[in-house]
Amino acid sequence: MQIGIDSFAADFRLTGADTSQPQTQAMHQLLERIEQADRVGLDAFGIGEHHRAEYLDSATAVILAAAAARTKTIRLTSAVTVLSAADPVRVFQQFATLDLISNGRAEMVVGRGSSIEAFPLFGFDLNDYDELFAEKLDLLLAVRDTENLHWSGRFRPALSGQGIYPRPVQQPLPIWLGVGGTPASFVRAGTLGLPLMVAIIGGDTHRFRPLIDLYREAGRRAGFAPEQLPVGLHSLGYVAETTEEAIEAFYPGYAQTFSNRAKERGGPPITRAAFDAQTGPLGALLVGSPDEVAEKILRHSKALGGITRVMFQMDVATQPHNKLMQAIELIGTRVAPLLRPGLVAS
Repeated sequence: MQIGIDSFAADFRLTGADTSQPQTQAMHQLLERIEQADRVGLDAFGIGEHHRAEYLDSATAVILAAAAARTKTIRLTSAVTVLSAADPVRVFQQFATLDLISNGRAEMVVGRGSSIEAFPLFGFDLNDYDELFAEKLDLLLAVRDTENLHWSGRFRPALSGQGIYPRPVQQPLPIWLGVGGTPASFVRAGTLGLPLMVAIIGGDTHRFRPLIDLYREAGRRAGFAPEQLPVGLHSLGYVAETTEEAIEAFYPGYAQTFSNRAKERGGPPITRAAFDAQTGPLGALLVGSPDEVAEKILRHSKALGGITRVMFQMDVATQPHNKLMQAIELIGTRVAPLLRPGLVAS
């Protein structure tokens, strides 16, 4: 099982965690955390894409390219690329370039985006939300497979055999499909034979099993073998020496972040009781000691019929840099070894 870290490059000045840290320091510390993940043997590091004041990740490939120059073995991925509001040709070129810089360590996770700010920013209509993604995914996969492409669609000028460069080291360049809870998205991933990255940020993780079964069945019907249909989890989490320490450190920032998000979207604030339910045996949050978190991941894997990658998203709780560095070390040296002996399946 592969273990990694996802980050949204939070600007902690705007979260209340640190009102003095300049953005340059926040970016340098993010790169230090990617180096730390590489040093302790983690498999992947992902950078999200947002176009909001509280995040610094609007140019994902640029951050990953800087990280590529400072790391040796860790795979570098988006988490996710908002493909609906991007030009698939440029996305491919950026990640193909990253693949060259990193000597074949680039990946991307593409999705429609759970935040909508990219759509008006780049002049797209939210009424075309799914149609945009379907067409652009088709183009991205075609660009990956064909150097000189003939293609036409509704939302982008046609291609009439132009060469698209550079070409990546990896053939094919890994593209995962990032999904939330929409059944059609799971079916789409399976039909196309794309690796699936499931964002589970709340609720009981085992409730996603029917959706993952849809993915696997769609893949089977499309002619893909089970080993061609890996499933990964993007989960909120944090690891400390003890479960009590992890919970008490993670909860304040988590509650602030998600209460602010709920207020923005017209929902209720986060309560401690709701948080405690999420850190319980069935809840989605991977917060606790190394042993407890590893055991929970194994339970999730069994409940979901086997998972191949887990990505911890920690910086939503506005932990200071030194705490995140310690958590990454614990994940790499004490959680990952408990998960790598073999894949747990149903």
